[in-house]
Amino acid sequence: MNRSILVLIIASFMLGSLLSAQAAVETYAIDPVHTWVGFSVGHFFTKVPGFFSKVKGTIMVDREALAKSTVEAAIEVASITTNTPKRDDDLRSDNFFAAAKFPAMTFKSKTWNSTGGETYAVTGDLTIKSVTKQVVLKVTSLGFGPGMKGAAISGWEVSTTLDRRDFDITADQGMIGNSVEIIIHVEADLK
Repeated sequence: MNRSILVLIIASFMLGSLLSAQAAVETYAIDPVHTWVGFSVGHFFTKVPGFFSKVKGTIMVDREALAKSTVEAAIEVASITTNTPKRDDDLRSDNFFAAAKFPAMTFKSKTWNSTGGETYAVTGDLTIKSVTKQVVLKVTSLGFGPGMKGAAISGWEVSTTLDRRDFDITADQGMIGNSVEIIIHVEADLK
């Protein structure tokens, strides 16, 4: 009888540990209404800003060990906006993003390395058009807590610089710069 009780205690402890480990990972859905995917690129001597208005994705978070987190996101290419319809149509065309052939650009993280405090170097695969390249994003965790009506949310800030030529976007060399600065503000809802 004592052996049966001991086995039950050990099994209960192991099940409790397993449930605790599973409970540590939280899934957040990127809120497209409260997320902004912005960019700026050189135009002769100045910079022109723009943004993509449609984004979706999932962030899997272990708050006790953020370096174990993962993120997958997709941005709808046709949602590009620079406040100039003619330019936006050109950016959607085969001259640049070829949005009809490649409707989404995607990112899938591979590693999160702490760079101090709440910042991480998140390495992953970015696919634009038919080209996939490994890129590093600077990601800052802005916090976790209650949002609208008390729903749990998380906040993130992301930045990187890309060379558009790496993704076969080469039109208008000399007039348009090759270095593209990316700034992303993310609010994500706990599922």
